[in-house]
Amino acid sequence: MNHDRWLVSYADFITLLFAFFVVLFASAQVDRHKVGRLAIAIQVAFKELGVFPASGAENPLIVDEPVPLSTLQSIANAKRGTQTPSSPPVADSPDPTSDDETNLAVLQEELQQALQHEIATHTVALHRETEGLVISLREFGFFDSGSASLRSSAVPALDRIASILAVRTCKLRIEGHTDNVPIHTSQMATNWELSTARATEMVRLLIQHYGFSPQRLSAAGYAQYHPIASNDTLQGRAQNRRVDLVILKEHIVRPSISSVSKSSPAVQ
Repeated sequence: MNHDRWLVSYADFITLLFAFFVVLFASAQVDRHKVGRLAIAIQVAFKELGVFPASGAENPLIVDEPVPLSTLQSIANAKRGTQTPSSPPVADSPDPTSDDETNLAVLQEELQQALQHEIATHTVALHRETEGLVISLREFGFFDSGSASLRSSAVPALDRIASILAVRTCKLRIEGHTDNVPIHTSQMATNWELSTARATEMVRLLIQHYGFSPQRLSAAGYAQYHPIASNDTLQGRAQNRRVDLVILKEHIVRPSISSVSKSSPAVQ
């Protein structure tokens, strides 16, 4: 019986153990560069974020391979205690244009509801322009031919328009327009005088009878030179004879409860 057979198993065990340590040593030699760079990057990142306080201990660098320039700069910044300043968050600024458009849409809806009858009979028209909302008051519903005086039958419609606009702060430009038929009366020598007189008469009514601030108002007369329809037909000339209330869309403020309660009296 051979009593030395255990030596074979022992030799195999020693050989395997030696091979294991050789592989372990070789793996450590290969990975220590990567592990070192990873440790440096993690430490620098935590220092810059302020998660951990900066340590005075020196980190051993593996110099067998070149360290990237960005890593060296990060390490230098961390040692100096500097941190790249981040841009402050930019707060979302309110968009006045969108607010004006919203308030203008609300105003247009209120006017359409209040002037349903006049819009249906074509004595009043509403339309949008670049500057804002335009209320067109047609001559046959508001003025006698060749006259700048407001018809008494037009007062209720003007009351409703003024009550909606009086509780807001938007500015108004009142524009007088005529057709191209010449006029020459004892009161009006040309269409310039007629268009301007109607615009200024509307401004006077808004100030004296409805309490509008004069700073909100302006008047202009355009005679026949800004038509919206052809002057070759009766229907076109009727559309061109008008007074436009141009509601400028800048800073249109919705009415408050207190301002609604202070509505101005109607025309007597």
